[in-house]
Amino acid sequence: MRKVLFIAYHFPPSGGGGVQRSLKFVKYLPEAGYLPIVLTTEAPDGRRWTPKDQALMDEVPPEVQIHRVAIPDEVHVPGKLERAARELLGLRSRFGRTWMEQVIEAGTRIAAQQKPDLIFVTMSPFDGADAAAEISRRTGIPWVADLRDPWALDEFQLHRTGLHREMEKAQMQRSLESAALVIMNTPESARRVKETMPRIAPERVVSLTNGYDAEDFSGDAPPIGGGRFNIVHSGYFHAEQGLTERSRQRQYRLLGRTIPGVERLSRSHYYLLQAMEKWLAEAPDIASEVRMHCVGVLSRSDQALIDASPAKELFACSGYLSHAECLHYVRGADLLFLPMHKMPEGMKAGLVPGKTYEYMAAGRPVLATLPASDARDFLEYAGTGVFCDPGDVNGLLAELKDQHAKWKSGQQSCDWNAEFVRQFERKNLTADLAEFFDQVR
Repeated sequence: MRKVLFIAYHFPPSGGGGVQRSLKFVKYLPEAGYLPIVLTTEAPDGRRWTPKDQALMDEVPPEVQIHRVAIPDEVHVPGKLERAARELLGLRSRFGRTWMEQVIEAGTRIAAQQKPDLIFVTMSPFDGADAAAEISRRTGIPWVADLRDPWALDEFQLHRTGLHREMEKAQMQRSLESAALVIMNTPESARRVKETMPRIAPERVVSLTNGYDAEDFSGDAPPIGGGRFNIVHSGYFHAEQGLTERSRQRQYRLLGRTIPGVERLSRSHYYLLQAMEKWLAEAPDIASEVRMHCVGVLSRSDQALIDASPAKELFACSGYLSHAECLHYVRGADLLFLPMHKMPEGMKAGLVPGKTYEYMAAGRPVLATLPASDARDFLEYAGTGVFCDPGDVNGLLAELKDQHAKWKSGQQSCDWNAEFVRQFERKNLTADLAEFFDQVR
């Protein structure tokens, strides 16, 4: 069995969406002929993006070694002045620098002891690319970059100015050019790398999506019940970024902080709240029939929008739940909610929210407010999507009413294409990853 040094900042017992890709690769790689040697960090407590989910550790095969490095708490959260100065000057953050240095030191030592056949780093944090490249330079072991988000090609990310966005693209190309393989997690993001980064050979850029674990979907899925029409959103909203962008539109436009035509607020419950407020005003009786379950950590801005809404009685917010508990809601939902950001005309989104794949696996109708994107394409092929444009309040209201009426009459269903969805099983995706590894010598 070949060995792979597997570098991942996000790894159990941390929970959250960023962990699943790393965990499932590690879970299934031994079956595909590769033994991971994991290099990760100690799980920080109580952070929005890295909540704890101890049960996930049970999925790590016993033969997998896990090495952890410590990142001091004060490094994770820089002050506003420090962050602004770093962004303005294009400098690496203290956190990024510390993570990179720790990985280089520990990774070089592990590589000398374990003699892995290749180095694999999954990102973010994107500083891991330079760490893996340095370990590779020191040891002669080839390295593979795996990007869970498209880094500088991510249209959702803000930059200090348009110039800083271009600087970040240049840094991304420099950091990735020595990789034996660059794995992007959507077809669109892989296309962007090939189109915009000529120093990275196109044949070294591939796409490998996120997915779902079939074992998580075994057995019957009990409905949430309660005699209600249950709508579910799992994971994070991004209302805070969207509200800030809206209040600073002129500044963002002048500085080039954002790509024209991208609006972040629709990647939240902001417009859904407006639709539900209209619905409740028209039909007050839905207060006893409809529940919108927000399963995940809400920011203060997310919660404040709900608290200030006339439709707040329709919302049930659980806070963070374990992955297993979250899937109970996803599988038992009458309707799933998948919002994304607006995109300019003619431009395809480079992101597919990780929840998309588990939504498809659940076989439940998905109320999807999506721009042109791989996510929209996937849901169309899966047969589960109920679509309207991001920010379309009236469209949301019409689809909510329609799905509720079908539920009430016992006629709610979707034309689920299980064969199409099966390609996104984590075991199948890990087999594809092993085939990519086989090409690296």
